Parts: sequence; structure tokens; C-alpha cells
Amino acid sequence: MVINSEDPLSEAIGTHYQRVRRIPQDQVLRVRFPPHRASLDPGRFLAIRRQLLRDTPSRVQLYALAWAAPYRVGCQSITSAFSLGLHPAWCADGCHVTRISPYFARGDVTRPWDALRIRPSMLLAASNEAAGRSLINRGALADGSAPHGNFYLLSTSDSKRNTRLPAFERAVRLSRPDLRVHLLQQDALEGASDVLGYFSGLASVPAITTNHFLPGAVADHLTSLGGQLTDSPQMSALRWLEAGATASYGTVVEPCNFPAKFPDPGLLLSYYRRGDTLIEAYWRSVAMPGQGVFIGEPLARPWSDHQGRLLRKNGAAGASSRRVR
Repeated sequence: MVINSEDPLSEAIGTHYQRVRRIPQDQVLRVRFPPHRASLDPGRFLAIRRQLLRDTPSRVQLYALAWAAPYRVGCQSITSAFSLGLHPAWCADGCHVTRISPYFARGDVTRPWDALRIRPSMLLAASNEAAGRSLINRGALADGSAPHGNFYLLSTSDSKRNTRLPAFERAVRLSRPDLRVHLLQQDALEGASDVLGYFSGLASVPAITTNHFLPGAVADHLTSLGGQLTDSPQMSALRWLEAGATASYGTVVEPCNFPAKFPDPGLLLSYYRRGDTLIEAYWRSVAMPGQGVFIGEPLARPWSDHQGRLLRKNGAAGASSRRVR
């Protein structure tokens, strides 16, 4: 648990998370930087990360970061920077691929710090204390619930942002009676009462608040700047959490529309359903996470180990790309 001691909201959310998840005191770390800014200076970040690496107990395998901003460091997302380190290989100038995450599709790695020397991270992102508490409580409520619900994959009319369609088509094969996967040819989902997953490709997704998200639900949209959480000219990924999802993802700089820079819903569902925590499943589903920020309640775990099993592995999608702003 990482708290920015200069940010009262970070303190409040972090303290609530420690209490709900019973995080030992030696695993609650405090750093200091000016709050509410979109970007953290790379030099300041490197000093903070060195401090964290020094102070983090060796048994710790992941980071929960208690803020919504800053969400980037230079050209990287702040979650990739904390987890993977700051390096140009995680960024791209123009429409180019980036380095592949060593954690991508690694279902065999149960302790990423021990095995790979990375700690996946996720922002406990919220615009106010009430929203932060609600997010944390949803995550805890999801644990062991073995929910019956639906994954909705929307093939939209926006051809530039619909590049995950092949991955959507593969994911439909994972449908089962207690968790059905639907591929819909439409731009919006309205009035659904049992959403466990919602994946789309639009600059702004309409009507998301008309749906009911079950505890532990995941949702994201492929667009250029959804990861600009507090000041995006498009729809911020934070809107998904405010609508009731428990986690989301978005890119913080122009990624172009490479599907590999966004979550593969089939991989996410496979790992989540077998009993992974939300942070494990989400991180394993993104081949190139350097420009993308993960937000939500990382420890949500609707399916325990004995309830779940690996349904199917799906490869990362395709190569050609265009800018999607």
C-alpha cells in the first residue's frame, strides 16, 4: 500500500484500504510529491521508486497506489513505471510497438517479484473519499462470491477503435452457463443488470450509468487518452469506476490502436475465472502496458482457487495500427 502523505485524499483512501484488507503496518509505505498533477517529474519519480524498492518488504508482490493523479511519468503510465521501471522501451514515439511485459500471459507465475523482479501495480483511483470507499468496499464484497453474470463485448461503428474485434471473437468461446460472453454489434449497452465485464472501442461510451455492475466487474474502452484520468479530452477510465465497475484501464499518451497495448478480454476472463486476483488477471492480459494505467481495487477475487480453472489461453492480437485520438 503506497500513500502520498502530501495528499489528504490519498491518506483517507489508503487508510480505509489498509483497514478493509488488513494490510500489515510494515506494508503501508508513504511517499511525498505534489498531489493533483497529471504527470510526475521523472527525476522525482526515480528517487521515490528507489525509496520504495529499499523500504518494501521482500515478501510484497504488488503495489496498490492510493491516488488518481499523477497518472503518468514522462511518456509512461505511473503503474508501468512503478512496476517495470522507467525506460524508453516502454514508450513509443509515433505508431510503434513497445517492449512486451514479462508478466504477459504468464499464468505460471504466482509471485511476480520473486520470479520476474516486477511488482504489478494499480491505482486506487477516486475523485473523492466516498467514491474511494465505495470502490474498495465493492472489491471486498466480490471476494468468493462466484457470481453469475455476463461479459459484454461491443463491436462498435468506430473502425479505428474497434481493433480488438478478433480478440472479442475468441473470447466468446469462453462463455459458460454461469458466465456468458456476448459479442454485440452496437455502440452502447443500456439497462443491463448483471455486468461482470464490458469492453468497447469508442472515444466516449454512452449510457454506462444505466447498467448495473456486479462487485468485481471490469470495464474499459479502447481509445487514445482514457488513462488521462483527471483531465482527458475523451472519456476518462475513471468514469467506469464511478459507474460501478471495480477496475478499468486506459492509456495516458497516444498509443495508436495496437490491440496489444490494451487488455485482451479472453485472457483477462480466463485468469480471473480460474481464481486470480483482479490485478493479476488484468496485468496478465496486456502485452504492452507501458503506456497504460491500471485502476481499481487490486485484490478483488470473485473466484477462489478451488472454484476456478484456466478456461483457455488467447494470444495477443495483431500488429497494424493507426492513431486513435
